[in-house]
Amino acid sequence: MTSSSHVPAVTLNDGAQIPQLGFGVFQVPQEDTADVTTRALLAGYRHIDTAKVYRNEAGVGQAIHAAGLQREDVYVTTKLWNDDQGHDSAKRALRASLDRLEMPHVDLYLIHWPAPANDKYVETWKALVELQQDGLTRSIGVSNFKQPHLERIIAETGVVPVVNQIELHPYLQQEGLRREHAEHGIVTEAWSPLAQGAVLDDPAIVEIAERHGVTTGQVVIRWHLQLGNVVIPKSVTQERIEQNFDVFGFTLTDDDMATIQALDRGERIGPDPDGVS
Repeated sequence: MTSSSHVPAVTLNDGAQIPQLGFGVFQVPQEDTADVTTRALLAGYRHIDTAKVYRNEAGVGQAIHAAGLQREDVYVTTKLWNDDQGHDSAKRALRASLDRLEMPHVDLYLIHWPAPANDKYVETWKALVELQQDGLTRSIGVSNFKQPHLERIIAETGVVPVVNQIELHPYLQQEGLRREHAEHGIVTEAWSPLAQGAVLDDPAIVEIAERHGVTTGQVVIRWHLQLGNVVIPKSVTQERIEQNFDVFGFTLTDDDMATIQALDRGERIGPDPDGVS
C-alpha cells in the first residue's frame, strides 16, 4: 500500500500546498460517509473533497476523528452551494459548513458553480477573499468556472483562484481551459476523473493497463497526475479505494500519454456550467 508520504504536493499560487491525489465523497450516501472516508484515510489518503450539497460534511469530520488523525493531518475542501451565493450568505454558509465538519477552518473553500444567470459569483468571490483573511479557510478557489467567469472575478477583485475544479477525464480533456489556468497560475483539479467509469472499458486504456500490469482506473489516475492535475477519485469499495491510491509504482510513457490524449471527445458527464443556476 502506498504511503501518504508518496503523494506529491502541488504548490498553490498563495503558497499553500495541496496533496495531488485526494478522495472525493460526491454521491457517497450520508449514512456511509464516515465509514467510507475513515477507510480511505486508513488506506493513506490525506486529502478529502466534500461540499454542502453532498449532505455529508458531518461524516467527513467524524471520519478524521475515527481514523485517529488530527485536523492538521488532513487537507479538507468543501464548497459553497448556488443558493448561498451573495456576500453575507456566503459567509454564513462557510460557518455552517465548519459547524457540520466540526472544524475551525477548511484548507480550501470553493464556489461550486458560477451560476451565471444569478450573477452573484463576483460578490461571492469577494466574500471568500474576506473569509480567507478571517482565517476560516486557508485557500480559496472555484469549481466549474469557464474562461469568462475566471477572467471576470480576477479583473474585478485582483485575486486569482488557487484552483478551478472542473469535470475532466479522457473523454473531456479541457485543453483550452487548462491552458488558461496555466497562464494565471491556477491549479486544475479534476472531478469525475474516471468519467464515472465510462472510460474504464475503452480499448486503448485497457491495452495500456495490460501492458503495465495495472487496472484501467490506475492508468487514468496516473494520466491525471502526469498531466499535473489534482485528482479526487471516489469509490465506496475497499479494493477500489486502495487501487486508486496505489498509482506511484509505474509511469506512463509519452506514447501512452499521447494515446489517451487522442481519446478526447468533448463529452460531458455533468451539465454545462452555463446552464446551472
